[in-house]
Amino acid sequence: MIIDIVLLVIIAVVAWCVAGEGAWGAGLNLLCILLSGLIAMNFFEPVAAMFGTAGAWSYRGDIIALVGLFAVLVFGLRELVERISPRYIQVNGLVHNLGRWACGLAAGYITAAFLLTALHTAPFPRNFVGFTPERNNLFGVAPDRQWLGFTQYVSEKVLSNNKIFDGPRATFGDYPNNIWPSFPIRYASRRDRLSGISSAPTGGTGGGVRRIEPSGGGSGGF
Repeated sequence: MIIDIVLLVIIAVVAWCVAGEGAWGAGLNLLCILLSGLIAMNFFEPVAAMFGTAGAWSYRGDIIALVGLFAVLVFGLRELVERISPRYIQVNGLVHNLGRWACGLAAGYITAAFLLTALHTAPFPRNFVGFTPERNNLFGVAPDRQWLGFTQYVSEKVLSNNKIFDGPRATFGDYPNNIWPSFPIRYASRRDRLSGISSAPTGGTGGGVRRIEPSGGGSGGF
C-alpha cells in the first residue's frame, strides 16, 4: 500500500504544478512529459551501458539512465517551449479550468506511470515497500503496464522502424501473436539474481558485483 500512496502523491503534486500553468501551459507541459518519457524509454539502455559491465555502479545504471534522461528531457523541452512560445494564451474560463486540470491530471498520471516503470529497473529486492512486479500497483490500475503497452504500441505502429520496444519474438503453434513483451519479468528476474549475488560471500577476490544485462528492452525501439 505504501507505493500506491506515494504514486497518488506524485500524481497530485504534478497535477497541481502543471495546472498552475493555465490551459495552454498545461497542454505544453503534458506534451513535454509524454515525449520525454518515450525518448527516455527508447535510449536508456545504451546510456546505461556507458556505466560499464562490472562494479557497484553497473547494475544501477538502468534506473539512473532512465530517470536521468527523463528529467533532463523534461526540463530541456520545457525550456525550448518557453523560448518558442513565451506568451500566455487566454481562453474561455470554462475551457481554461477544464483544460488545465485535465492536462495536469494526465501529466501526473504519466509521470507516476513512468516512475513506477523505472522502479522495475532499480537494484532493489524483488518486492519492496509494497511494490511487486506481478501486482497491479496503484490500487489495481497498473499504470506501469499501461505505460509499457503504450511505449510498445508507439514503437510498433506510430514511429516504427522495424524495431519494437520490448518485443522479443517467439512462436507457439498457430497462436496469432508472436511478440511477447517481457520487461517486468526480465527485470524482476534480474533483481532476484542481483540479491543473490550481493548477499553471497566474495571470498576475498575483489570481483565486486557483475552487471546482469536484461537484453532487448529499450534500445532502439523507434
